[in-house]
Amino acid sequence: MKILVLNCGSSTLKFQVIETGGERDSRKQERRLAGGIVDRIGGNSAHRFEAASGEVDEKSAPVRDHEEAVMLAVRWLKSISESIEVDAVGHRVVHGGDRFAAAARIDEDVVASFEALCEIAPLHNPPAVSGIRAAQKILGAVVPMVAVFDTSFHHTIPERASTYAIPYELSQKHKIRRYGFHGLAHQYDVMRYGEITGTPNREINVITLHLGNGCSACAVRGGISVDTSMGFTPLEGLVMGTRSGDLDPALVSYLAHKEGVTAEEVEEWLNKRSGLLGLSGLSNDMRELTAAYDKNPRARLAVDVFCYRARKYLGAYLAVLGGAEAVIFSGGIGENSPLVREKICTGMEWYGLKLDESANAKIIGADGRISSIDSSLGAWVIHTDEENIIASETARVLQGG
Repeated sequence: MKILVLNCGSSTLKFQVIETGGERDSRKQERRLAGGIVDRIGGNSAHRFEAASGEVDEKSAPVRDHEEAVMLAVRWLKSISESIEVDAVGHRVVHGGDRFAAAARIDEDVVASFEALCEIAPLHNPPAVSGIRAAQKILGAVVPMVAVFDTSFHHTIPERASTYAIPYELSQKHKIRRYGFHGLAHQYDVMRYGEITGTPNREINVITLHLGNGCSACAVRGGISVDTSMGFTPLEGLVMGTRSGDLDPALVSYLAHKEGVTAEEVEEWLNKRSGLLGLSGLSNDMRELTAAYDKNPRARLAVDVFCYRARKYLGAYLAVLGGAEAVIFSGGIGENSPLVREKICTGMEWYGLKLDESANAKIIGADGRISSIDSSLGAWVIHTDEENIIASETARVLQGG
């Protein structure tokens, strides 16, 4: 089965065509046929598409929205010399709410549910809906489509961790709880760690730190999520590229009053003008901030706050789990910034975490251990492959799993 995986971010489209084998959930039989990215959608857009045969299409050209980006990718797949005809499409959807605890085949009722959730995932669910509509338009009803959710992995979080201390009747009426996000990334990291170390899933007790423009931590016991830093929306938790993460909720009404704006506008500031960008006044790109770390005090502050918050969650989740065997770094920052990994781990010597400085400096965008041999808490870098999870879940749903 050839599966087109569409991963719509807030301003990007990543895609892969993955051919799955005959055995359900067999990664060994998977084959990557093509893939690519459309970056900076709605702005100074650029794309790079590459087929396994070596054909490449790379250029800068305006792309208005995610629908246009999907059409661009699908038309390229149809145009390359070894035209790739897909059998199914797997879509990443950030928020599945309380209805979707597992991947689901897409129909109009399902899409309507996604649209209803746009209010609490305003940066992510609208692009996913646009991607679904575009794929339906260009591929037609004959190609089955499956939605795979970032929230599904966290449906195992116990009630004591998922419940907010607000009036119980309100949380029940409005379905307010900690949903958690980045579940596909955390799920892959756990699976891959088990493969690398030979640890059965039921014995995996780790803390995963998925650090990119969006960031989240996850406490994993017995291979399942028992707590995570993102909550009702993807705004809670760690400091992120443009998102504030944890803060005093009274700040929303306070800033609205002081600045003479609505609560909705303050919330937009917290989503789009805060985090690394708001702290530094320079950039939401960790590469720029670490390059300026020694010369720019605000860049240094942004990096230090980012790493402190992550270390704080690492310590908290060690307490939640009663100890763990490893901390796993993934995501664009987690995989590619030795400085950030070092700063997060510094101060964790009390738990026996010791980095191997040479390994930490060398492992960039690849799987590998970065803790020393005598470290009682392992530290690993895992190159996250969300598309792998989306493809396998799509195949499972369509095969009747």
